[in-house]
Amino acid sequence: MYEQAFKNIDDTLWKDAGCSSELDYIEQTSWVLFLKYLDDYESERETAAILNGESYNRILSNEYVWKAWAAPKDASGSLDFNAALTGDDLRDWVNTKLFPHLANFKQSAESPNTIEYKIGEIFGEVRNKLQSGYALREVVNKADELKFLSNEDKHELSSLYEDKIKNMGNAGRNGGEYYTPRPLIKAIVQVVNPVLGDTVYDGALGSAGFLCEAYSHLRPVKT
Repeated sequence: MYEQAFKNIDDTLWKDAGCSSELDYIEQTSWVLFLKYLDDYESERETAAILNGESYNRILSNEYVWKAWAAPKDASGSLDFNAALTGDDLRDWVNTKLFPHLANFKQSAESPNTIEYKIGEIFGEVRNKLQSGYALREVVNKADELKFLSNEDKHELSSLYEDKIKNMGNAGRNGGEYYTPRPLIKAIVQVVNPVLGDTVYDGALGSAGFLCEAYSHLRPVKT
């Protein structure tokens, strides 16, 4: 699922004048997928809070929620083309409203350990390079088809992200780093043989490969 989605997004980015290399592809794909992932994460927490009779305040609210600017839906659950921004309107809104709003989280966050602060750091450094708002709409639509709710989904995304980083490294020596190959990670986890109750520490935490493989190792086998 994710492999084809990454390829489709790359095909769209390749056609845009603002993206010229794998370095641009991974950067632009990452910020869009991050916001989609954050929305799924917040939806999951919001649902859990409701089931427990609690309230949940979203990190992103109002017009900045994914469902508001990226994927407004009609009554049938399909993209509402009358409400969804596209073309220059979408590009300008992302550049002049969304990114500045997210970058400001770094100043308004309670501490550097919060998600808000990390969001501010990310969007204070990255910028939207897509020059065509129509291409941006295509990328957003493709990202909206993905779900990041199950541990299996997150595991697959982690593995594919490593492949993207390898391509990024090939595009320029200073553009990225080579991550520990997944077969080697599996072998190391098997040798260490962590058990429930142990603390798993992934020092570099690039794509969370060690954490994902440790989770798979610890997860009870279904019979």
